[in-house]
Amino acid sequence: MNINYEALQFFILKKVIKRKDAKAVLDECERLNMSAEQYLVAKDIALPNQAMAAMGELYNLPNIELDMLEINRSLVDKFGLAFLRRHKIIPVSIDRDGVLLIATGKPMDPIAISNIAVLYDGKMDFVYVPQVQIDIYIDAIVAVQSTSAALDVIKKDQDDEILNKIKAANEANDADASVINTPAVRLVDSFIKEAIPYRASDIHIEPSETTVRVRYRIDGDLLTRAEFPMDSYPAIVSRLKILAGLNVAETRTPQDGRISMVVNGTPYDFRVSTLPMIYGEKFVIRILDKSSFRLTREDLGFSEANNEIIDKTLAAPHGIILLCGPTGSGKSTTLYTFLKELNTTKVNIVTVEDPVEYTLNGINQVQVNPKADLTFANAIRSILRQDPDIVMIGEIRDEETAQIAIRAAITGHLVLSTIHTNDAPSSVSRLVEMGASNYLVGDALVAVIAQRLVKRLCPVCKKRGKTNPKEMALLNLKEPVSICRPFGCQFCNGTGYKGRMAVHEIMYVNEGLKEMISDPDFTVEELRSYSKEHGMVPLWDACRESVLKGQTSLPELMKLTIEG
Repeated sequence: MNINYEALQFFILKKVIKRKDAKAVLDECERLNMSAEQYLVAKDIALPNQAMAAMGELYNLPNIELDMLEINRSLVDKFGLAFLRRHKIIPVSIDRDGVLLIATGKPMDPIAISNIAVLYDGKMDFVYVPQVQIDIYIDAIVAVQSTSAALDVIKKDQDDEILNKIKAANEANDADASVINTPAVRLVDSFIKEAIPYRASDIHIEPSETTVRVRYRIDGDLLTRAEFPMDSYPAIVSRLKILAGLNVAETRTPQDGRISMVVNGTPYDFRVSTLPMIYGEKFVIRILDKSSFRLTREDLGFSEANNEIIDKTLAAPHGIILLCGPTGSGKSTTLYTFLKELNTTKVNIVTVEDPVEYTLNGINQVQVNPKADLTFANAIRSILRQDPDIVMIGEIRDEETAQIAIRAAITGHLVLSTIHTNDAPSSVSRLVEMGASNYLVGDALVAVIAQRLVKRLCPVCKKRGKTNPKEMALLNLKEPVSICRPFGCQFCNGTGYKGRMAVHEIMYVNEGLKEMISDPDFTVEELRSYSKEHGMVPLWDACRESVLKGQTSLPELMKLTIEG
């Protein structure tokens, strides 16, 4: 029985693919040694949750995300990671009746079932989970074990010969294999691979007088992962610089580099930044998932009402669409998602970025290079001679860039860009402060979208309860309502949160607003008041709605109040 063939017949029935395409998909699955589900998701033919539900229905099994299950680690250890990886199963728990619950990615594999029966002779129940989630779970365990083992060796190992090798190699700028294979250097690879399943966005490696601290930024917060002796740090510095293509000998000036690596079958880029400190160089590694732009507007948190405005905005033939918010608020992710929607063979899209964070097929991307005098402004001038339909500017940060962007917008180009302001109406004032004429700003702007990221409550452990009087006052409520609060469990590392979501404030520039902006005496408060009267939902109100829906917490809403 060819399970890929059976799965594709089911996907045809579900209208995910057309019958005429099934043979080509099957051939590709066999060539790439992939399951039909994995192939369809990887090619953006099916969404992950859509594919998972279809496969669960095909196998007549309940389907669930693996991290929604409370997995008994002692069972995992009993079966062994190699066994679990080979058979694509995870033993979850044993109930009071002795029934073993197993999460499986290959329900029709008789060899796997018979081998499980050798290790467990009781009754078994199965739930379907995607194979890739099983692989990621096992890889996460392996990465944590590898990191812990390397740390243990480093903390115990005081071998003078190894330390002398490290120092000598650094003095000679030598990437000798005997140095690269030391536990201190292997730790670099472990930290990078471990940070992925932790959902970290950045890795901070910080030297002090006697120790080196490693922290991961997870859901916006920095969490300490490990500390180890300073003696091992020279080898780690060398390893990171070699991987990132940096000058090993240069320690006095900041450097920037890049590492490309495949982790758990997914390609990642790691942007490496160094900064000289009093005890050595600090490293910050930004983690960029190359496959993350399968995201949709729904994934980004846009509501139905927001999507109606976005549809109208992206359909504009020319003008400027601005995204605003502080650093780390997800502006670039939203911009790339819009570009992915706009990217067709009928349009020429050119971007100018500093740096290019993600590469997108079919889009022409330019990297700013000040040393070669390729600034935002100079790049945009050249781009406008390349017959573009859509131009994306990474950031409007000075008067010259603002002027050229506005000129491009009013001469028939659709321009997408970001700007650092707290809310949408303030962006208009910022453009005028940069020297742009009021009437040109009013004529060019199509919409301004302000965005913030807030932590999403963990779906496994969040607790629902009635609001108390203090919470009612903060939420402007007259009667108690039920909201969710963070609790903490193993799947969210005890934080109560799992991932982040965006909240948005969209100011669509209609004719009335254009007239207001064209008036040199306008105020930001007037723009805000007018926009609210015409349907703009402020950031605070959008976040409040997410609190009432049980998606995020009241403390996250209060952060917006402090920012404002």
